[in-house]
Amino acid sequence: MGGGGGGGRGLTPEQLQRLEKTAKNSLHAGGGTGKCNVFISFIEEDLNDVNMLRGQAKNENSDIEFNDWSLKEPFDSKKADYIKRGIRERIRQCSVTVVYVSDKAADSKWVDWEIRESIAMGKGVVAMYKGDKPPARLPKAVVDNKVPVVPWNQKELARAISKQSKNR
Repeated sequence: MGGGGGGGRGLTPEQLQRLEKTAKNSLHAGGGTGKCNVFISFIEEDLNDVNMLRGQAKNENSDIEFNDWSLKEPFDSKKADYIKRGIRERIRQCSVTVVYVSDKAADSKWVDWEIRESIAMGKGVVAMYKGDKPPARLPKAVVDNKVPVVPWNQKELARAISKQSKNR
């Protein structure tokens, strides 16, 4: 016996299209929470700083509000295709990618790929740095695509995320 329920009536293609559009809009808007869904691109050496950013986003007094869809732990595989599939799915569920840029991030092939993949999917991208000025070197994809680079300042980052989310 087959599973599933329903009233015995299928959806028309138009109804399916409307449902799909509603679901996509909900994802982009953060599922109705007022927050947008964000993928954070970073290198492992910057994990402590990124965890601090995640904590700020959870603080109700913070200007930074987003649902974090980035990876909390690295994939358990050395196979690039498997890793890319998993990351691609996370990026697909977001409206904006925030790239945490540091001196070492400029050399990361993965960070560069995540930026390019986000742009190819039509996602907004914002690069963020800690300190008084951006690192001397930025990932090539940031430079090539004129990605906005903002300091780790709650108001500026919140504004940049909002702007990139609305531009999509």
